[in-house]
Amino acid sequence: MFLELIATVFAGIGAAGLVMAFNWISGGRLPRWLMPVGAGLAMVAMTIWSEYNWYDRTVATLPEGVEVAEINEARQMYRPWTYLAPMVDRFMAVDVAGMQSNPAQPGQHIANIYFWGRWQPVHSLPVAVDCDGLRRAPLVEEARFGADGAVEGASWTAVPASDPLLATACARG
Repeated sequence: MFLELIATVFAGIGAAGLVMAFNWISGGRLPRWLMPVGAGLAMVAMTIWSEYNWYDRTVATLPEGVEVAEINEARQMYRPWTYLAPMVDRFMAVDVAGMQSNPAQPGQHIANIYFWGRWQPVHSLPVAVDCDGLRRAPLVEEARFGADGAVEGASWTAVPASDPLLATACARG
């Protein structure tokens, strides 16, 4: 966040310097208000660029084996350009490389899911996924594994086959 602030300030300084150079080249014929307006527009443009490229930059740094399962595209009133092109403000990823399965229950997997949000810390949650039963459950203190390897004591939620978490985990499981 701090580095983006610094980059935005330097974009404004750079734009002001360009306007000043053009003013010098033109012999001082440019209006005086052009320098602060140019700096402000450059700072707004840098901020918009940073907001739209956050998702791509973050996904590029994900470790191998972590796959994006779902994204959330936002449209916000105070960012009117997002109605033309929505921006990704958060996403969910599944650690498919670290997914665990029990040979006695081949349709059930345990995976860590991660929640990324713009300007928010990353949160993780272990989840049990039942590919055959089309259900999933967050693993909390009450959850345990039975003698047959099945997850017991979990609060299962039925989900459609198109559920992004289920689809991502089951495609790799």
